Amino acid sequence: MESAMKIQTTKIPGVLLIDLKVFKDSRGSFLESYQRNRYKELGLDVEFVQDNHSHSVKNVLRGLHYQVKRPQGHLIYVIRGVIFDVGVDLRPGSPTFGQWQSFRLSDDQPQQLFMPAGIAHGFCVLSEEVDILYKCTDYFDPDDEGGLLWSDPSLKIDWPIREPIISERDSRFPVLEQISEARLPCLSENKSEK
Repeated sequence: MESAMKIQTTKIPGVLLIDLKVFKDSRGSFLESYQRNRYKELGLDVEFVQDNHSHSVKNVLRGLHYQVKRPQGHLIYVIRGVIFDVGVDLRPGSPTFGQWQSFRLSDDQPQQLFMPAGIAHGFCVLSEEVDILYKCTDYFDPDDEGGLLWSDPSLKIDWPIREPIISERDSRFPVLEQISEARLPCLSENKSEK
């Protein structure tokens, strides 16, 4: 069977943009949002253990989040609305450590974004509302969460909204130069991702 998707590499190693194939007719549409064997055949051989659904309203900015001892990889998919999605490489020793990349994900262009463990993730909402589904390669642990300040001036992330709605917790995250090596993602202990 012909693959229903195409995987594109990006400037940050391991971050992948996935074009999904949609089948449409007069009744509506259908797409396959995940099929383990097909993803494995195309080189995305990871085990997902948790699914999450995030709902947000316009101008909400969430992030930049990661886990320290049990980093999670994410497969992100917008089912309604539009987001500006950002990943920052926090993997010690990575050639792109401290670099970020952004993606516009929307329900009118069926794409998924895979961010491997060790990438801090955040997004802001450009539509009136948004619903995002994402699969995770490890379980969320609130005691293991790390964060990077969304507005870190050294990163120069060009967020497309000027007055974001941010949680108090997210507004208190440190800038990258304040994060000790011990608080960066520890990839050697992450068993869920190959």
